[in-house]
Amino acid sequence: MSYFMDSGYILFVLPAMIFAFYAQHKVTSAYARYSKKFASGSMTGEEVARNLLKEARMEHVPVELTQGHLTDHYDPRAKVVRLSTGVYRTNSLAAIGIAAHEVGHAIQHDTGYAALGIRNAIIPLASIGSKVAIPLFLIGLIFSGGFLMDLGIAIFFFAVLFQAITLPVEFNASSRALALLEGGGYLQKEELKGAGEVLNAAALTYVAGLAVAMAQLFRLLMIRGRNN
Repeated sequence: MSYFMDSGYILFVLPAMIFAFYAQHKVTSAYARYSKKFASGSMTGEEVARNLLKEARMEHVPVELTQGHLTDHYDPRAKVVRLSTGVYRTNSLAAIGIAAHEVGHAIQHDTGYAALGIRNAIIPLASIGSKVAIPLFLIGLIFSGGFLMDLGIAIFFFAVLFQAITLPVEFNASSRALALLEGGGYLQKEELKGAGEVLNAAALTYVAGLAVAMAQLFRLLMIRGRNN
């Protein structure tokens, strides 16, 4: 079998990719459903985010509009919450849940949440690992260079580590978000379930990301073992 269709691909990578497609479908369908269901309150995602930041004594963190669909994020370098148009300007259950989730990340940063600090610290290595690890490994495979294959695997490990650390960061931000929304009375009990469904679907994509990364790592280790 070739590198592009070996047993490791069939056993590990292909099932993980199918899971990733399923996870993406879940988050897309959950967002589509709950972006059409609106909270009993009139506050938009932007207003909820600003209020939550104020309650956390973090008025210094701005909330900005960003372009794109589901491009919402907290930027730890600029210390700013950025919300996409559909989240920033509406009071849908999806918008409010996502806005609160990003505030959750801002609070993590402000309180020194350890997992977030570790994730931010390894971003450069993870970025390098995701870009150059496989090419290095392939060069080593083609030219029987064991060192390059081992180096590729070692570098790719940081991409896997990044995905692993991302899980507690995302789950913690979501749990913070739902607690803040419930504690502040922003959503009613049934409305919280809808926001929670959106956040749980989003979290599944991070689980899938880890599954794909680990599957690729197992595959590389299998190929390396056959070329000792």
